[in-house]
Amino acid sequence: MKSETSIEGEFDYVIVGAGTAGCVLANRLSEDRDVSVLLIEAGGKDDYHWIHVPVGYLYCIGNPRTDWRYRTGEEAGLNGRALSYPRGRVLGGSSSINGMIYMRGQREDYDEWARVTGDSSWAWDAVLPIFKRSEDHHGGANAWHGAGGPWRVEQQRLKWKVLEAFREAAQQAGIPATDDFNRGDNSGVGYFEVNQKRGIRWNASKAFLRPALARPNLTVVTGAQVRQLTFDGKRCTGVVYRGSGRGSGSASASDARDVFAKARIEVVLAAGAVNSPQLLELSGIGNGARLQRLGIDVVHDLRGVGENLQDHLQLRMAFRVRGVRTLNTMTAHWWGKMLIAMQYALWRSGPMSMSPSQLGAFAKSAENDASITRPDLQYHVQPLSLDRFGEPLHRFNAFTASACHLRPTSRGSIHIESPEPLAAPMIAPNYLSTDYDRHVAANALRLTRRIVQAPALARYVPEEILPGPQYQTEEELVRAAGQVGTTIFHPVGTCRMGTGDDPGAVVDTRLRVFGVTGLRVVDASVMPTITSGNTNSPTLMIAERASDMIRADRRAGGRATQEAAAAPIVTAT
Repeated sequence: MKSETSIEGEFDYVIVGAGTAGCVLANRLSEDRDVSVLLIEAGGKDDYHWIHVPVGYLYCIGNPRTDWRYRTGEEAGLNGRALSYPRGRVLGGSSSINGMIYMRGQREDYDEWARVTGDSSWAWDAVLPIFKRSEDHHGGANAWHGAGGPWRVEQQRLKWKVLEAFREAAQQAGIPATDDFNRGDNSGVGYFEVNQKRGIRWNASKAFLRPALARPNLTVVTGAQVRQLTFDGKRCTGVVYRGSGRGSGSASASDARDVFAKARIEVVLAAGAVNSPQLLELSGIGNGARLQRLGIDVVHDLRGVGENLQDHLQLRMAFRVRGVRTLNTMTAHWWGKMLIAMQYALWRSGPMSMSPSQLGAFAKSAENDASITRPDLQYHVQPLSLDRFGEPLHRFNAFTASACHLRPTSRGSIHIESPEPLAAPMIAPNYLSTDYDRHVAANALRLTRRIVQAPALARYVPEEILPGPQYQTEEELVRAAGQVGTTIFHPVGTCRMGTGDDPGAVVDTRLRVFGVTGLRVVDASVMPTITSGNTNSPTLMIAERASDMIRADRRAGGRATQEAAAAPIVTAT
């Protein structure tokens, strides 16, 4: 990897962020050998062993080697609690630390994108072939899935009796069984498919970046944090980044230096729903009044930057059980841990091959509400329990069923509070800030209890330990939701795409930033509305589409585009 020394020079494309979207972009754009591509990542290489062992997310989240370790502000809807807000800071980005669940969402999600943007190329029927092109599905190619692509999708390599019982109980509660959540209608209960290859995490770095590293027209720099985009008038000319260029982690104060990288054609922000709006604001694109208060020169007043934050809030309910084994007691003794290690070493199976959630379900929060026409809840069910993430498992058998509202009406924001690039932005998700979201949360807790009371689980005498059976009324259940609610790590929407007459839109449907040239945003931040499920693979699809757009625009521009991009520029750093 050509990341041993800092790079200072000119490239056709400069990509900021080597997460899921950035790895896809680097691969696809560098397929054209007549262009040069620079990929800049603030974190280090994905050579930490816990990245690749599926259960290693426990050691990657909250670890400065792999995580930005952001935190939200205190959330009124969560009874004043602040949350950890993990984001991948390593090659592969959040695909290196996430739950590995392969999920596209629902047909209606993409049809809604097409409606609000006026661009039918974002509709389900148009994006399904893009999903299939990337995919290497364990079941082979068919009407819904692709084979031979870089994005490996496999079945999980273990089952638990308690999860089988929950699946049966969900069916008894009226949720049908399904063997595929990715046909455009994810209704039902079944096991999640995962981005793994023979029991090992398959991140975007392995899938897209590593196959491209030998190309002479691709340069990758790690340990380099972009501080600012540079402009000549309204044209983005490149980036300034700080780093030692030594390819691992952040540079020390003694060897860090600022480096300018010029983009002859475009800069592509792929820094994610937190860092992309942060970089735009640091560079003078955002709400002009806000930026002026911070002493930042305004390049373009774009009010939507950092607004429209959406995330899935999961409500964790835990139930103690009898007569069935769970991971809690399996890991309580040294011999149990040794057995788990042997299973993984010999067969790449067992608990160490687990994604954080194995069993899933999609259901309506209220069957008798005619306004709910498709599932608006997603369940993540686990054969374990703990008081909160990062703490030890309970020493008795229990399982956790977390329900998240798929299409929240609450909207938050992400904004800088300082012109200092290393200062973390203020993250304010505003969870449960609408009456509708609070009502859905209460219904979600009620539905979980109804499932757990079904005959299939009754044999294990489930006892609710979190939040507890004392919460019964609507008001009490909303308070309980605020007590147990936490992010499931799906922030989107902070640079949303839309039409030119939409004051809240940041990019057009080709993901070009309004009001300037030579700059796009390609990551989860461009979603107008959140998808109905896990957001990693939809982000990958966005990057695949953007790669096609960028390559088509360059070819259409021809010589005129190249000559304009090569004109002398003045940089402001």
